[in-house]
Amino acid sequence: MKPTNLQPDYAERVYAGVLGKAIGVYLGRPFEGWSYRAITERFVTIDRYVHEDLGVPLVVADDDLSGTFTFIRALEDSGFPRSLDPKAVGDAWLNYLIEGRTVLWWGGMGHSAEHTAYLRLKHGVLPPESGSIALNGPIVAQQIGAQIFIDGWGLLCPGDPIRAAELARAAAVVSHDGEAVIAAQVVAAMVAATFVAHDVDTVLDVGLSLAPADSLIAELGREVRDTERQGLDWREAFLHLSKIYNYERYGGGCHVIPNHALILLALAHGQGDFDKSLEIVNTLGWDTDCNSGNVGCILGVLNGLSGIDRRWRDPVADRLLLPTADGGRCATDCVREALAIVRMATSLTSEGSPRFSFPFPGSVQGFTSTEANVSNVDGRLRITASGPATVTTPTFLAPEELKAGGYGLMASPTLYPGQTVHARVAAVGAPFRASLVIRVYGADDALFDRQGPTVLLNPGPGREIEWKVPDLDGRAIAAVGFRLEGAGTLDVESLDWTGEPETVLGPTEGGTVWKRAWVNGLSELYEVGGSLRAIQNQGTGLAFHGTREWQNLSFSATFVPTLASSFGLAVRAQGMRRYVAALVEEGHLRLVRVTDGERVVLAETRIEWRMGEARELRIAAQGSRFFAKCGEIRLQADDERLGQGAVAIVVTEGRIDCSDPRVRNLAPTGQEST
Repeated sequence: MKPTNLQPDYAERVYAGVLGKAIGVYLGRPFEGWSYRAITERFVTIDRYVHEDLGVPLVVADDDLSGTFTFIRALEDSGFPRSLDPKAVGDAWLNYLIEGRTVLWWGGMGHSAEHTAYLRLKHGVLPPESGSIALNGPIVAQQIGAQIFIDGWGLLCPGDPIRAAELARAAAVVSHDGEAVIAAQVVAAMVAATFVAHDVDTVLDVGLSLAPADSLIAELGREVRDTERQGLDWREAFLHLSKIYNYERYGGGCHVIPNHALILLALAHGQGDFDKSLEIVNTLGWDTDCNSGNVGCILGVLNGLSGIDRRWRDPVADRLLLPTADGGRCATDCVREALAIVRMATSLTSEGSPRFSFPFPGSVQGFTSTEANVSNVDGRLRITASGPATVTTPTFLAPEELKAGGYGLMASPTLYPGQTVHARVAAVGAPFRASLVIRVYGADDALFDRQGPTVLLNPGPGREIEWKVPDLDGRAIAAVGFRLEGAGTLDVESLDWTGEPETVLGPTEGGTVWKRAWVNGLSELYEVGGSLRAIQNQGTGLAFHGTREWQNLSFSATFVPTLASSFGLAVRAQGMRRYVAALVEEGHLRLVRVTDGERVVLAETRIEWRMGEARELRIAAQGSRFFAKCGEIRLQADDERLGQGAVAIVVTEGRIDCSDPRVRNLAPTGQEST
């Protein structure tokens, strides 16, 4: 099977795979861990979303999604190498995970394979030893985790299952070994094969051909195919297989072998049909969201968007939540993540298109409304209202998401005061008035709307409208969109925002949501008397605000250190181990660049800062030049390694109080604006 060299429908097929993955996870999540018996007694079969039956939300943060679309960023962070070093994936774990809080199931050493591997990495054990049977034992090292995070590597390699399996192995050995790695390679290879295969049997053959003949994965593959040849239906096939490949035989909390068997069974007996295969894999139980996510991705790519019914797509509306140390990436959607994969596949680092451009059939990128109909018509978002209506898409966490339990949900807003929102829109049929709108968390944590200027839209060619977001006293923007002042139809070609923020980052007067806009990678972060108290018990911790797109700005705050080995402010922050910081440590003010464990002092000078003394510290970035300032003390240095990123408070082993944290745009000259 030869690579397709990115055929014309590659991007759309990737989107179908991302969407299929999300649908599969959301479908299976509410009854994750249930047995076949429990599921059939309650539902008979799973042929619809059942979240409302169980009183849980549909769109949730889940490790299957967060890990899948986060760990592949190792490729871009390491410069798009042809051969991926497992260490680069391990670095991505240490950079994007916030220990005990985001992405993983933090079940403890020797119980959770991923938590065990993270602790190995943290203490300097490199892959593949970090996930090895030799170090972690055959039970822990062969749980399901490698398989559930692996789809992205297949999406990066259309028609090239061998390369997909190579990348999958580099990623899988960070946390797993043995059959778990083989299973991950098979799944990634199947995803890659779907871009050029014409049927699911070919996909299965290609994937299983990469499993060593004497492996358990190959054995259960043969058993699954035998159930087809014997004419068993899928329930009979499950009863047969579950006597051999079950949780009792394979230990641990969630072993890969029984769950991989269900993926293969659903693909084989579903015969490539998206609906039927998801029904099978979810009805049979065990790790339903993981297995359903893998099946959904494979068949999403194989069948394309035409194979995914609207009843699956409409409730999801493309929405994704990916909480990591890169908090500005949390509130995202299937289109944005698909396009990110396409850019990685072509080794492109620039965005290349507006944030919201609705390029794929049916894509709405999170835009919803209770007052209007929202659809995609010829690559445009169409809003049809019979009266006044507001239509928005998330830029931060919704109120119900702020209350959700489960996997740690941390995020920063994607839109801030000082930035300018741009949209290209057109009226359809008759003129009417509309405006841009943002939805903001108020003093009582309730949402209120702030509208931009109202404009009269006439039928005909699209026109640009824009609005600079005003100061909001540090309040978080939850959503952005459009306000239609009366009945009408609006076509939206694109929506985006540009510029750097100009805002205080809290505390605000009244309300508590501002605290959730800080992505907390510290031991403790809370408010005391109008200041942020930041505590780090061991090593270095960071609390982040903002997005990866920020570039030229200054970040300032007033610090009162009580006890700290080091403290300061960071810009261009891309995670726990990628940032440029102005740090006070060892009697010096230093400009420091940190990248994946490498720490480089760019400039330094002496400073006297007594514990308990309040002083303002400022760091700024303009292009490749960085500035630090504390009173009359100034530093400057040039470094080209990190070109964009969020801001952060940095503390090493101690406690500091921080007040008036504020970001400002920089003037074109590179001087700080006032």
